[in-house]
Amino acid sequence: MINNKKCPRKIRDKEQSDVNEFLECHIEKVSSDGSKARGGNCDTRLEKAALMIIPTGVGASIGGYAGDASLYAQKIAKHIPLIVNPNIVNAAVFSGITENMFYVEGFAIEEFVKGNIALVPSKNNKIGIIFDRAISQSVLNIHINTINALKTVYGIDVTGYEITEESAGVEFFTTQSGASSGRVNNPQTLLKAGQKLLDNGANALAVVCAFEEPPEDDYENGDGVDIVGGVEAVISHYLTKKLMCPCVHAPAFEDVTITDKKVNPKVSAEYITPTFLPCLLFGLKNAPMLVDLNNTKPPANSITVKDLHSVSVPYNALGSSVVMDALAADIPVYAVKENSTVLNIDKSILNLSEIKELQTYEDYVKVLDN
Repeated sequence: MINNKKCPRKIRDKEQSDVNEFLECHIEKVSSDGSKARGGNCDTRLEKAALMIIPTGVGASIGGYAGDASLYAQKIAKHIPLIVNPNIVNAAVFSGITENMFYVEGFAIEEFVKGNIALVPSKNNKIGIIFDRAISQSVLNIHINTINALKTVYGIDVTGYEITEESAGVEFFTTQSGASSGRVNNPQTLLKAGQKLLDNGANALAVVCAFEEPPEDDYENGDGVDIVGGVEAVISHYLTKKLMCPCVHAPAFEDVTITDKKVNPKVSAEYITPTFLPCLLFGLKNAPMLVDLNNTKPPANSITVKDLHSVSVPYNALGSSVVMDALAADIPVYAVKENSTVLNIDKSILNLSEIKELQTYEDYVKVLDN
């Protein structure tokens, strides 16, 4: 249920004008007779929007590390407005987000494809930040300095931060399938802090929880699974569902030493910084607002599942509700074979001939151009 007090959605006149101009340029308009038209002067030839999904914590060969799917997403976004889950573009102190992308958390994407949520483009969001009580003061100070730097250099509107009353109690582990997962022993303390920030004027939330140091593995070599990624998704899913506004998470580690050894380029963004908070704020700055369609009609300027051109996913990560709901809505699903995961759920396992397999993301771009 949408609570306007919890999640303010008023957009200032100038920002609304910018949003409407974007939609006029990029989103297809369908008249009552079924004919299609577009407005404005637009370089993008395609109508509608595409959805690119790369799940976190499943060892995706592209997008399973630190923003290493960004260049692929940017290329697609040059051809069509692109909805991305944060894992695709988040890269510690960097971000692969562009103006032609919509930064949408995984639970919100699931509900969007089900037809339960509309996305309302937004500019210069007011971001509140939740910090886990378990984060030490020295590590918290690094994050506060980071916030102030982003406000000073980029003008990101951070309304404030809230430290949880109790420790969130985050644990992470690898499942039998090889994917990462975890649990949050006290999610209510995160929810309470998030609600307070929204009540004080925020309309998007970044969350930073204390994590134990992960064990040595092949991640730094650009192989294996991001062992903390799964529980990060648990946290952001929970808060997005409860508060119905954009929420994303980054871990905080007590050891803030920056390594002097070379690591794989796919993970290097995470080895040059003691904080991963910047990428969240870059993404949330213009993340779309969420409207619950179970309680209201979609706003005139919103994007719904009816505006979705197609979905691209790693070729063997097809077991999600997004894939099934897209197929049920007759939205094309493209499984990209150059991107593999540890899940090993491909179209042959599911016996779904409707899913179209492509060799590369370049082939997907060619589909968009046809």
